[in-house]
Parts: sequence; C-alpha cells; structure tokens
Amino acid sequence: MPERYKDKVISVIGLGYIGLPTAAVFASKRIKVIGLDINEKTVSIINKGKIHIQEPELDILVHSTVHEGYLRATLQPEPADAFLIAVPTPFKDNFEPDLSYIEAAARSIAPVLRKGNLVILESTSPIGTTEQMSEWLAQERPDLSFPHHKGEASDIRIAHCPERVLPGHILREIIQNTRIIGGITYKCAEAAAALYKVFVEGACLLTDTRTAEMCKLIENSYRDVNIAFANELSIICDKHKIDVHELIDLANYHPRVNILQPSCGVGGHCVAIDPWFIVHQNPKEAILIKTAREVNNFKPIWIINKVEEAVGRYLEAHRYKTINEIKIACFGLAFKPNIDDLRESPALQITLHLAEKYPNQVIAVEPNIDEETKILSKKGIRLVTVDYALKAAEIIVILVKHEEFLELDLSEIDWNYIVIS
Repeated sequence: MPERYKDKVISVIGLGYIGLPTAAVFASKRIKVIGLDINEKTVSIINKGKIHIQEPELDILVHSTVHEGYLRATLQPEPADAFLIAVPTPFKDNFEPDLSYIEAAARSIAPVLRKGNLVILESTSPIGTTEQMSEWLAQERPDLSFPHHKGEASDIRIAHCPERVLPGHILREIIQNTRIIGGITYKCAEAAAALYKVFVEGACLLTDTRTAEMCKLIENSYRDVNIAFANELSIICDKHKIDVHELIDLANYHPRVNILQPSCGVGGHCVAIDPWFIVHQNPKEAILIKTAREVNNFKPIWIINKVEEAVGRYLEAHRYKTINEIKIACFGLAFKPNIDDLRESPALQITLHLAEKYPNQVIAVEPNIDEETKILSKKGIRLVTVDYALKAAEIIVILVKHEEFLELDLSEIDWNYIVIS
C-alpha cells in the first residue's frame, strides 16, 4: 500500500452494489473507511457486519472489516481525505439523465471538505457531469478553490473513475480490472490513480474527465448495439422460419464474425440505461445507438406477442379447453444468464406481464433464486422446478439461457407451444 494512505480516511458515498464492495476492499487494506448512505436501515445492517445486497464473498469481507474497526457506516457526512461518490444515475421519463443523486451527494459532503481533499465520481455519468459536480462543490464552498477554475493550483482535486464490473464477480473485478481515471487536471488524475493503486491490481489509465465519462458510456453502448443485432436477427429469422441459433453458429465460423446469441431484451443497471445518456446529449448524431435501444426495448413486446400466439394455437387445437386451464412456464427471471440479479430484468417484466394477462396461470423456473420474491407472490407466480414446469405447463417460454436450461429435454413438447427468446 502506498505510504501516503497509511493513516488516511476514505469516505464512500452510496453503499449499494458498487459503493459497499469498494468501501470493503479499501477497508481490507487496513484503511479507515466511512460509508455514507441516506438509508437508515442500510447503515444499521452494515454496522452489524452484515450486508443488504447479494454478492458472493462480500458478506465475509464486510463482517471482518466492520468488526476490525476499519469500516463504519453513517447517515451524516464526516471529514475525510478522499471522497468516492457511487450513487445511482437513472434517467427520467423522457430518457433525460437524472443527476439529482450526484448533486445531493456533492452538496452533502461540501461542508466537510478540507484543502488537499480528493473527490472522485464513480457513478456512470453523461459527458460533463464531473465538471458540473466541481461547480456544485464550489457553490457550497467559495472559501476553497476547485480545478474547473484554478486548474493544477486548486485546493481540491476532482476526478472520474467509472466502475466496470460484473454482478456476481464484483469483488474480483474491482481488484483485477483496468481502471479508466479521468481528472479535471492531470494532477487530479494522478491523485485518484494513487488512491486506487491501494488495491487495484489492473492498470490505471489516465485521461481527462470527459473521455473517462464517454468511455463507460460507449462500452455499454457497444454491447447494446451488438445485442440488438442478434435480437433483430431473431425476429427476422422467425418470420422466415429459420433457426436463428443454427444460423448464428454457422455464421460465426467466419474468422472475422462473432455474432452474439439473441435474448429477451437488455436489463441490469448499465447496458439498458447508459446509451440513453449519449442519445440525450446527441439526438441528431446517435442514430445507431438510439435504434439499438429501440430494438432491444421492443424484444420483450415481441416475445409477449409470440406467447399470446402460442396460447391461441393451443386453444384452436384443444377446443375442449378454456383459456383459464392453460399453464405458462417462464424459464429464467434474472437479467442475464447464471446470476440472481432481477434489476431491470426484461425476463421478469415479461413474466409479470403474462401473469397479469393470465392470472394464476404463470409459473416460473429460476434456479438462482431460493424463494419467491414479494413481487412474484403478489402476482400469483409460483417458483417451481424444471421437471414440474415441463410436466405442468402447456406453453413453455425460454427467457434466460441459464446453464441449467441448456440441455432441456423438450422432445415431448409440441414446438408450436414453445417460445424461445
């Protein structure tokens, strides 16, 4: 660990999926960390050495660092040497980025800032947000100088370092992944890099804040565009009665082609949101990025329509049955394969929509969840086993390609009643 941080204090603002693991990893290096959150329950849980989110091995790390006295959570900002802001950046109804959480976090810590402090924004942000944060801080503390006005001579250093981790592997990736660090000035970037090198084993690449902000946005936009291509292919192939999975496998034998597999849409807290930040700031230029978003947003609607068509075919072929006698089994609820994360999951939204249209007729298979969530119970959706679903359901809907579903035996089920995303 760099000697300069041996007796320092770090404050992490926002103790969610990124903030809490980051705070715990810093604390594991025997650095005192103050975690700040507006949720009293979250603060209480963490101070007991427990966690309020699901992430492998995080519970062990939080338990040890809290009980050793290196990690503590609070509701009120306290003085520190470095501040890391990791709060949500959702968008509003018209896809306009909502920066209110960042502004509130910045203004909350402003009273405890001291000359020589470092402030890092980790939240995924539209271009120019880090500079805007510097201005918010300056408004609250006219007695201090900030880099957007004073450059390298400023009292406070400000940088942006977006997270780029995979749920289920956050602790490993926080440590091992390369970090993009953008400073309002070069010395700001250097100061931030020195802090991250306390635990980061990957490279720390320095740039300016706007490039760092855009880098995170284009990483997820790139993924979104590629997923949209596969999803659009699946819709076209369905029209022409072509097996899209066989088609993609054959096309990928080309040495310079690597098409992804289609899905039921795009979920999670990044890929489905970040591209809109670019589109909102560049409505005339971001044509491809916007179109990809629209394709991926349409895919769940397309799947719901396919399920309704399958129900219609079943009723036509089984005239002695009524619509209320049909069971629909949805395989997969998470937003991507082999995780338990339901945030912004298109599979979950499809399942909930079907449950509203077909009350008490929808069952779900999600091997990564041990018990039904409130939202499932409220909609009358039961979690069942693979075997039960295959025997009980008339309509099979494969939404997420969990490894448990890759070898499903569908040989005894009429393909007219199977919908695959």
